[in-house]
Amino acid sequence: MTREALRERIERNLASHCRTTTTSTDLRPAAVTVAIVTDDADVDCFVLIRRSNTLRAHGGQWALPGGRVDPGETSAEAGLRELEEEVGIKARAGSILGLLDDYPTRSGFSITPVVVWCGSGSNLVVNAAEVAEAHLVPITELVRPGVPRLRSIPQSDRPVISIPLVGTQVHAPTAAVLYQFREVALLARSTRVDHFEQPVFAWK
Repeated sequence: MTREALRERIERNLASHCRTTTTSTDLRPAAVTVAIVTDDADVDCFVLIRRSNTLRAHGGQWALPGGRVDPGETSAEAGLRELEEEVGIKARAGSILGLLDDYPTRSGFSITPVVVWCGSGSNLVVNAAEVAEAHLVPITELVRPGVPRLRSIPQSDRPVISIPLVGTQVHAPTAAVLYQFREVALLARSTRVDHFEQPVFAWK
C-alpha cells in the first residue's frame, strides 16, 4: 500500500466511524495524539512516549503525546499543541485525519484521541521536563499476533488491556486508544474500548 493510500484509508475509516463521547461533567477534558510519522527507514510509525518520572501525575508511564485541554481550546487544538510541546512536531489542523472514541480514565479525565498525519522528516525534539523518552513505533506492531493482551485483576470485573511495545507492556489508557486505532482506522472494524480497564497503578 502506498503512503497516500494508507492516509486515505485511515481518514475514510475514521470518517465512517460513529464515535462516542463522554458527557460527564465530573471528568476533566484531555487529548492525546496518535501521530503518524515516517521514520528514517521510510517506515510508517506512531509516536510513543514515556512520561518523566518527575511529573506529579502518571510519572514514568507510557503514553501518547497529550495533556489537558485548556479553556477555550478544542480537543483537536489541544492535541496539536501538546504534540509540539512534548516532542517538537508542529502539525497543522489540516493534518488531522479524525477522532477516536473518548476514553474515561480512573484518574478523572475524558481523553479524546486525535489522529494526526505528520508525514516524513519529523524529528522528535523531546521536552525533558515532561518526557523521559520518545519512540517511533511501526504501526505494523499493532497488528501482530498477541495484540492485545487481556488479563483480569481482583480490583475490577473489567479486563485490563495492554499491548507489547518497545520491550514492555503498554497499558490503558494508551493501550485502549492504540487498540481502537488499529481496529477502526487500520482494519475498518467498529470496536469500542471504554470497557477496558487500566492497571491499578494508573488509577490515581
